[in-house]
Amino acid sequence: QVQLVESGGGLVQAGGSLRLSCAASGSIFNIVATGWYRQAPGKQRELVAALANVGTTNYANSVKGRFTISRDSAENTVYLQMNSLKPEDTAVYYCYAKLRGTNRGSFDGDYWGQGTQVTVSS
Repeated sequence: QVQLVESGGGLVQAGGSLRLSCAASGSIFNIVATGWYRQAPGKQRELVAALANVGTTNYANSVKGRFTISRDSAENTVYLQMNSLKPEDTAVYYCYAKLRGTNRGSFDGDYWGQGTQVTVSS
């Protein structure tokens, strides 16, 4: 399986920037896709950005042009660069990894980090 550890959250003023990191360990060679989700109080978790191993990306409409997802394969780390932050971006951000092709499929599935708080003040 895979363990995901997030970092980089914090408090920032509207218009500012943050860079989130998610370090993966374990069955990293079975990761076929990674991404970031967020959940605000009273809201359901939503997809922010996704990155497939083939290099394709997908973003929520609300963050297009402001957020960028990337991956450093050598360091087994996924990043989310967040620019022009808005108060409505305030949420707990979670990284995830999708595993496929593990032994007998025993560990195939989705894995989640513990979450990191992002707060944007107005």
